[in-house]
Amino acid sequence: MSVPFLVLGLASVGVGIISSIAVTSYVAKRGVRINFFLYRIMIFKYFNDYRRLTLQETGRIGPWYYAFSAAMILTLVFVVVGIILK
Repeated sequence: MSVPFLVLGLASVGVGIISSIAVTSYVAKRGVRINFFLYRIMIFKYFNDYRRLTLQETGRIGPWYYAFSAAMILTLVFVVVGIILK
């Protein structure tokens, strides 16, 4: 019973990774220097830069910001439920 939840958790992690790559590409094209050595720590700064840049350009927060937030919340929920049902 817990395997489907763990698979959904892994799928959510995949969406989070894809959105991280998309955000990094977006901010790099707008002149933000990407530090690949500290990428795992700096990704939250890049998401703040993405949020700021998309608000300035379009007046709305970009979709990758919400995709990452939702993916990480769903990952947490699916993994906790999967562990509880195990």
